[in-house]
Amino acid sequence: MYNYLFAAKIWQILVLVGMVCPTYAQIRPAPLDLRCDLLRHTDQVRQNGLPVTVSLETASQQAETYQFARIFSSRPQFNWALDTSIRRASAYRILLASSPQLLQQNQADYWDSKKVKSSQQQATYAGKALIPGKVYHWKVQVWDQKNQLSSFSAPAAFYYSSPDPAEVFSHQPLAAEIQKPVALIKRATGSYFLDFGKDALAQLRLKLSSEKTDTVWIEVGELLQAPQVIHKNPGRNIRYLKIPLLVQKGTFDYRITWPPNARRDSRNPIPMPGYIGEVYPFRYVSIENFTGELSLESVQRKIVFYPFDENAASFHSSDTILNQVWNLCKYSIKATSFTGYYVDGDRERIPYEADALINQLSHYAVDAEYSMARRSLDYLIFHPTWPTEWSLQNILIAWYDYLYTGDIRAIQKYYPDLQHKTLQALAGPNGLISTRTNLQSDAFLQSIHITKTFDGRRGLHDNVDWPQTGNYIGSEKEHPGETDGFVYNPYNAVVNAYYYHCLLLMEKMADLLQKPADAQQYQSKAKQVYQAFQTTFRDPATGLIKDGDSTSHSSLHANMYALAFGLVPVADQEKVLQFIKSRRMACSVYGAQFLMDALYEGGYADYALELLTATTQRSWYNMIRSGSTISMEAWDIVYKPNLDLNHAWGATPANTIVRKLMGVEPLSPGFDTFQIKPQVGKLQFAQLIHPTLKGKVEVFFQQNPQENRLEVTIPGGSTAQVYMPTAEGKTQLWVDGKKSAARLQGGFFELKNMPAGKHLIVLKGQ
Repeated sequence: MYNYLFAAKIWQILVLVGMVCPTYAQIRPAPLDLRCDLLRHTDQVRQNGLPVTVSLETASQQAETYQFARIFSSRPQFNWALDTSIRRASAYRILLASSPQLLQQNQADYWDSKKVKSSQQQATYAGKALIPGKVYHWKVQVWDQKNQLSSFSAPAAFYYSSPDPAEVFSHQPLAAEIQKPVALIKRATGSYFLDFGKDALAQLRLKLSSEKTDTVWIEVGELLQAPQVIHKNPGRNIRYLKIPLLVQKGTFDYRITWPPNARRDSRNPIPMPGYIGEVYPFRYVSIENFTGELSLESVQRKIVFYPFDENAASFHSSDTILNQVWNLCKYSIKATSFTGYYVDGDRERIPYEADALINQLSHYAVDAEYSMARRSLDYLIFHPTWPTEWSLQNILIAWYDYLYTGDIRAIQKYYPDLQHKTLQALAGPNGLISTRTNLQSDAFLQSIHITKTFDGRRGLHDNVDWPQTGNYIGSEKEHPGETDGFVYNPYNAVVNAYYYHCLLLMEKMADLLQKPADAQQYQSKAKQVYQAFQTTFRDPATGLIKDGDSTSHSSLHANMYALAFGLVPVADQEKVLQFIKSRRMACSVYGAQFLMDALYEGGYADYALELLTATTQRSWYNMIRSGSTISMEAWDIVYKPNLDLNHAWGATPANTIVRKLMGVEPLSPGFDTFQIKPQVGKLQFAQLIHPTLKGKVEVFFQQNPQENRLEVTIPGGSTAQVYMPTAEGKTQLWVDGKKSAARLQGGFFELKNMPAGKHLIVLKGQ
């Protein structure tokens, strides 16, 4: 007689070990968005930047022809996302094989992790030694909190490469996209004007049919002087170029060769890789003296960028200006990624710490991509620049890397260097640091990898904000420059605000690395600096923060950095906020990052929205009005005559809208827990999709006289702290159809530990 109980037991065991996957066992959705060393699409193959339908195995045998991601770690990290219906995983199983056929049969000749009890959505490889030059295939399945098994994910593949001393972290090769003009206008016989719609770092290709051999003149540029007329003298670093092209009789393809930029090349810029070639920023094209006929298909632009998911993030609100500013900043991140590093735009193509920090936060906001930040951090650790504060920004970049990814490896690698980058060696008897007390010894400079002079100056120099070139002030400012009249003293409030914040972050890193003595030391130093900061920089008569130790002047910068980094006592915060508000936008596009952080941290959401949507000369909308489609290096050319039009450190709203206005920020590494704390001000509605390592976070907020609604989607495996803003006359809170007694604190109803899935929070009147 057939033993059904015994057979069922054997079947259950086979399911658990993955030998069979019957339909009834596949009750949970499969894991999604697989990553190897934080990279998505590691099996994507490109040729000269363009995607091709060639397998990774084939491409790996023709590396001189094709480009693909290379995984350098011998123990790579694997990540995956979960469907929103899975509130929490209880275990996972990974299979890794040397061929897709083996994997398809659930056979793993390199690694079968078996069932690993863990709620984590990441794992470190622990199988047989990987062989350089080979392609590997992997997939993952999970058990949910009820121990129900998912099906296996779709398989993913990666190429394992020998370690490269020049490349610490894995990254994707550069991508390219072929675009046609959005408009073509025939102005006169032989004269054409073309518009590609947006500025981009790109190459130009033409397919021309001519009845004779003759010279055609090609103009490219970033701005217009008049309708259909490219600006020939737009500014020192706003690009315009006129090139002759010898056109042969007949039909031929032509590729414009960009001339070398001797001034830029003398500064050791990040080079364009050979498989891509040189690029030039332009939006408009003019063709003169061409007797043939042009069509939209005759002229193509090949734009270059780091792989970017256009659909990863979106934002839309009731304010049309805010929507335009978001679109400007989102596109800026893609457009300025053309070297694969965070650089200062086209003018120098050099990484700078301040550019990298704002790029990093804004890149995280619009695409769940993490390798550019790591690659840039590695470069900046060993190729530092001169501003004092920017040495400290390395610590912020490293911390955000860990907070958004949950991957400890960058902190592990750079911890000794980050210790030096805190500039503790410049601390005086009061615990504060100074670059002007003769402590910048050769040994100190070598410890932070400064081995050269900058513009003839040795060592670090306090920056505060990027200086304005020229004396233009205008009606929106009181002082020349971008520092609001900051008075530089031996001990600088802005520098020491950074220092205090970095000591707190170093304490967290030391704890993370299980270095209790270091953690205690950083905690003690932070307390000392906090007290010294109050004694040295706080003006007891006004409650404001003074610029330095021997001045009575208070600037926007001294106060906004102190507020952003937690150095303003609660009793003084309203005075400081009112002062900050009185200074308006008396900072550069770089300083605006910290102004926005300070305003939202202080609860001034209405005023922050006013600045985000301003149409004044010192506003993000002014960049759009000026004709730029990428964020600019300064508010306007009158403030910085040598500005360029492709500078992502002007893209602060991309991260401010996500992190502060919509309030989506990680609370624990890798977005295991995060907050949703909207501060939308007077917006009638705002809707966000924000990509994370765990999946997409969706937030929709709407307010009207009857009720306020907050709809959220929390990715699988994550939990969120959700904060519903209070509203006058509305006191009844409903969560997923049930009345809630959530705690009211600081102007928000606080909803703790909301699980994965979709939730509706409604605030109504009596």
